[in-house]
Amino acid sequence: MPNESIIKPIYQQIAIDIAARIVSGDLPVGTKLHGRSTLAGNYKVSPETIRRSITLLSDMDIVEVIQGSGIVIKCVDNAIKFIDKFKNLDSIHSLKKEILTVMIEKHESENKLQTLINKLLDYSDRFKNSNPYTPLEFDIDSTSKFISKTISEVKFWQNTGATIIGIRRNNNLILSPGPYATFIEGDTFIAIGDEQTYIRVKKFLQE
Repeated sequence: MPNESIIKPIYQQIAIDIAARIVSGDLPVGTKLHGRSTLAGNYKVSPETIRRSITLLSDMDIVEVIQGSGIVIKCVDNAIKFIDKFKNLDSIHSLKKEILTVMIEKHESENKLQTLINKLLDYSDRFKNSNPYTPLEFDIDSTSKFISKTISEVKFWQNTGATIIGIRRNNNLILSPGPYATFIEGDTFIAIGDEQTYIRVKKFLQE
């Protein structure tokens, strides 16, 4: 998913620009801003957009609108806080988008891997006599001695030569579970190995 820029409403952009000019010293405290019509011409927007910008700055106590006197710069510190607030909002928005992107990519990867596993199981059924690597499934029932133990702890690969590539648990598929995944009653484990793997796995589970 391509990165998208965060587009703020134009009145917010103008308010941030004025706040930045206050922080830089271009508009010192006590300075009067141009009238709304002049500001509208300078920023090439409507007077209503300028009114919303000034209202935002006034609500943040950065400027003061004095009847009959115009718009007066009031506080540099509040202008700094205002700019920081929008920077933080941008960061939060960016993080949320990045998390969403990762979640979508993870979902797509899991779906793709699930499709490949299904194809592998299908090919195995149709070409089991010529396939050097056989996928197999085995269930963990209530009598299993492996319950609550990890794959690494029972030395599953060392004892069987089978590599576990997935676990079906509570209608969910856990892909590439790794050596520290735990055997839980009701799990269905998916593994691959050579043509003798099934025999070794069956013997190991029954020992």
